[in-house]
Amino acid sequence: MSDIYESAANSLGLFNSPCLTKVELRLTCKGLSDRDALSKPDPCIILKMQSHGQWMEVDRTEVIRSCINPTYSKVFTLDFYFEEVQRLRFELYDSNSNHNGLKEADFLGSVECTLGQIISQRKLVKALLRPGGIVGRVIITITAEELTGNDDYIELSFSARKLDDKDFFSKSDPFLEIYRLNEDATLQLVYRTETVMNNLNPVWKTFKVSLNSLCSGDHERKLQCTVWDWDSNGKHDYIGEFEASFKEMRGAIDGRQVQWPCINPKYKVKKKGYKNSGIVILNQCKIIKMHSFLDYIMGGCQIQFTVAIDFTASNGDPRNSCSLHYIHPYQPNEYLKALVAVGEICQDYDSDKMFPAFGFGARIPPDYKVSHNFAVNFNEENPECAGIQGVVEAYQACLPKLQLYGPTNIAPIIQKVANSASQEVHTREAMQYFILLILTDGVITDMADTREAIVRASHLPMSVIIVGIGNADFTDMQMLDGDDGILRSPKGEPVLRDIVQFVPFRNFKHASPAALAKTVLAEVPNQVVDYYNSKGIKPKVPSEYQSSRPFGP
Repeated sequence: MSDIYESAANSLGLFNSPCLTKVELRLTCKGLSDRDALSKPDPCIILKMQSHGQWMEVDRTEVIRSCINPTYSKVFTLDFYFEEVQRLRFELYDSNSNHNGLKEADFLGSVECTLGQIISQRKLVKALLRPGGIVGRVIITITAEELTGNDDYIELSFSARKLDDKDFFSKSDPFLEIYRLNEDATLQLVYRTETVMNNLNPVWKTFKVSLNSLCSGDHERKLQCTVWDWDSNGKHDYIGEFEASFKEMRGAIDGRQVQWPCINPKYKVKKKGYKNSGIVILNQCKIIKMHSFLDYIMGGCQIQFTVAIDFTASNGDPRNSCSLHYIHPYQPNEYLKALVAVGEICQDYDSDKMFPAFGFGARIPPDYKVSHNFAVNFNEENPECAGIQGVVEAYQACLPKLQLYGPTNIAPIIQKVANSASQEVHTREAMQYFILLILTDGVITDMADTREAIVRASHLPMSVIIVGIGNADFTDMQMLDGDDGILRSPKGEPVLRDIVQFVPFRNFKHASPAALAKTVLAEVPNQVVDYYNSKGIKPKVPSEYQSSRPFGP
């Protein structure tokens, strides 16, 4: 075991990986063709990043209805690593459904590049390649901007009253666009609201944008705000516009309203006595301090690491050298390799280094009934093991005492850890975040219950990492990882946050433990930050944390 421990302990892993900076990417396309004589496309772009030779979805834009020259409001935020070649792929789809699921969408083309290429050019313009590698007519423009200094977000709530009516048989369907004026006099779309149908006094949903996106940290930078009347054919009618700045918007911080007349310049010239085309009102402006993963860790947040190991019969008899649970005297099996690689990183963020370890899918002594959440050390009152080495020893010691059985049910263990995480919710403090590592050799048999358990757990300070051991077909497991779309419970309730990461161990068989650890833990820092920020829970400052910490070794 010493070689594995050494390589895992010496690896940079994830949390020490030197991210040089964060970069925001904004996208526009031109030259899409009409779907047919009667309808225009509903384009959406998926961003993928290459990892170990495979393209993994990172994020996707909104779908813009009936549009051949889309400008996307969605901003992609990526970590930039100078020492890595970060290969990106942008895939354009025509979504012909009423939701963001793109399984039945038409693939229109793609372009590949590196993040370094975009950053070095600041604005990358390329033609999309159609299926078959043919250069198409669609041009994509990718603009990069470094996120510097201020990570604060601004929460804005807009409404309007007495907007001009642009429709003959009904009222206008208004939406608002906010553009930032750049140094080169170009306009950059910052945010586009939803459309409020048939309403001249719309109240748009509250939204968040980063201060960097809104005005690059310059409170006096001009913002051009335009109100449109949405039309299904994509030819939206212009209602009017106004200029603003974040300095003006700050006037709504203390609860007062800030108002701007919405002006149509043509009407102002042509219409005698023209005043405006309506009034746009900012009802609320709130500055939200965004804290980093390190802010929470340095404030005393502990990573509570739990392991769950698959002891179903499909692993093979542990006494047989072909078994996935075979204990070789010199060469650790895949279960041990994955456990050590991930556990060694997580244990640095847990002060007591005591880790609960559970098994599922085996008949256990003394009565040999099947259990799906038994303590690997057979101490149900205290399932914790001392360090990762303690987990390894408990695992090796329990194997001869078990009868491997089935089925492969993981919902009970997710619910068990979720029960612990739910206790943390009531403290309203960022002191414990739970990571459950599930090691399994096959496709789970309680998929409906597992989806339900994950949706429940997405409301808690908790992440789930699943590593597939062996050579089984893990295709169905990918649906638990929300990267390919939104995971939903059997009743249709979506996850609040994407908290699951699934990785097949075979992809890392010949890689270092650091590579596996970095991949499976890659999303954890953002998941921690997203949870606490969404709850408005601030990290403790290090001085508070130290003063409240008990004395001891």
